Amino acid sequence: MVRAPSKPPLKVRLKALLDEYGPVAFVVYFAIYAATFAAFAAAISMGVSVEGAGGAASTYGGAWVAAKLTQPLRILATLVLTPVVGKVWRKFRPVKK
Repeated sequence: MVRAPSKPPLKVRLKALLDEYGPVAFVVYFAIYAATFAAFAAAISMGVSVEGAGGAASTYGGAWVAAKLTQPLRILATLVLTPVVGKVWRKFRPVKK
C-alpha cells in the first residue's frame, strides 16, 4: 500500500511563505489580527457599559484574550490568503526601471 505524502509541519510552511512573500505575509497577518481585535473589542463594548479607563482597559484586555485564542485560525488564514494577496500585489505594483 502506498502512503500519501504528508504535509510539512505548519512551522515549515510558514517559513516557506515568509521566504516567498516576505512583507506581504506580515501585512496579511497583521491585517487579520487588527480586524479580529477590532471586532472582538466592538462586540465586547456593545454588551458592556464602559466607564472610565478601567472599563476601557477591560474591554481591550478581553478583546486581546479573545484574539489570542483565535491565533491558530489566523495563522491558517494567513497561509491561505497570502499567496492570493501576493499575486494581486505583484500584478498591480509599479514596475521598477
